Amino acid sequence: MSEVKEPREVVLIGGGIMSATLGILLKKLDPSVNITIFEKLSGLAMESTDAWNNAGTGHAALCELNYTNENPDGTMDVSKALKVNEQFNVSRQFWASLVKEGLIENPAEFIRSVPHMSFVIGKKNIEFLRKRYEVLKQYPTFKEIEFTTDNVTLSQWVPLMMVDRDNKEEVAATKMEQGTDVNFGALSRKLFKNLEEQGVKIFTGHKVEDLKRNSDGTWQIKVKDLNANAQSFVTADFVFVGAGGNALPLLQKTGILESKHIGGFPVSGLFLKSKNEDLAVAHSAKVYGKAKVGAPPMSVPHLDTRYIDGKTEILFGPFAGFSPKFLKTGKMLDLPLSVKTYNLTTMLAAGMKEMGLTKYLIQQLMLSHRQRMDDLREFIPSAKDDEWEIVKAGQRVQVIKDTQDKGKGTLQFGTELITSEDGTISALLGASPGASVAISVMLELVGKCFPELIETNEDKIKEMIPSYGQNLYENEELFKQVMEYSAKELRLTK
Repeated sequence: MSEVKEPREVVLIGGGIMSATLGILLKKLDPSVNITIFEKLSGLAMESTDAWNNAGTGHAALCELNYTNENPDGTMDVSKALKVNEQFNVSRQFWASLVKEGLIENPAEFIRSVPHMSFVIGKKNIEFLRKRYEVLKQYPTFKEIEFTTDNVTLSQWVPLMMVDRDNKEEVAATKMEQGTDVNFGALSRKLFKNLEEQGVKIFTGHKVEDLKRNSDGTWQIKVKDLNANAQSFVTADFVFVGAGGNALPLLQKTGILESKHIGGFPVSGLFLKSKNEDLAVAHSAKVYGKAKVGAPPMSVPHLDTRYIDGKTEILFGPFAGFSPKFLKTGKMLDLPLSVKTYNLTTMLAAGMKEMGLTKYLIQQLMLSHRQRMDDLREFIPSAKDDEWEIVKAGQRVQVIKDTQDKGKGTLQFGTELITSEDGTISALLGASPGASVAISVMLELVGKCFPELIETNEDKIKEMIPSYGQNLYENEELFKQVMEYSAKELRLTK
């Protein structure tokens, strides 16, 4: 008689988009799995995933120029743009499948159609944008991209940006109509609601304080109920740490080898928000510019249409801020306490290598409201100082690690999945493109930690993600099919 296998006990730390996505995915692939979720705050998706703390671009590489590099010989490397776009379209298909099944409702509450545009000023930048356009339009996923240097056309695309603009100023833009605005906070709460309906236990106001490996390979998790001021211990076969900036300190508590020689550098973001509701109505696009020479990728300026809590907003930024906190609700000692004997040299090396970033942050911190408005006026020449106010966006922790190609203390600007060798614990560190590629990242995690679920559920995965296992940028017919399918289910219109 074969041994009856007990259901897996899984603990997800953090009530954001990553835990919500992994929870749904695991329940799809193994309905018997027992999942418990712990969130420190009083509600779900209130930190990094919250609409005000998250770019909400639906990062699809349709407009982000930092995903395209010009090689020394003048050729364009668009590989990252193709990859990120592919990953976002995987997320889009997954969300569409959940709507189709009736597992989540009212997609307009979390995703809307908004054109994605790239906008540049000056001959050199226009030439860069033209090259990018000419290369990308060869791929099915970017076939609909439009390019113009014509002021009349630009006045139709982004009228607010062309008011009072000097006609002698050389400008250009590309546009992709298939862009979206995504409210990841609203989406996450819909996913968590479905998980609760499936019997998943979700505890808010519960802080994970420690993680220790048991002799049998399971994990003992020390949890504090902040409401009752009481402690308890939970045992799990698998743990996912999706706690935003706080993932690094929790990962360090595990003591796993993979947590060594990794550090984090916190960067906060500030945005200008329009106080004039007429401006939000006059602008309907996500417009990304080119980062200034010497500025880090995270500083790419963008003028965004956002749909938050039923209201249309217009934001411009980001402007960098600095706080040693790893979360907006974190502590001032987060950064110094993250420096350990085993990552000290990594952190020191980063400090030496990233003097340019330090200089940039100091310059950003010293900006006045008028100076920030001058940056905005490159996008909206008619912008008035008194019609815009500063809002604080999310706190991000950029990963610092030792790499073979760039050496010790290399600052990473992407998303990093750190997994133990035995696959019993995994943590997500880093930032952009983050939430937008959640499904691809979580599929990667499942592949590492639950490989048998991938092997035995390929048909089920293809039901959720029709393009699974194929590249949309190489298959025009398939791309058309999945875009039409996801647009229909998500109620997206051009």
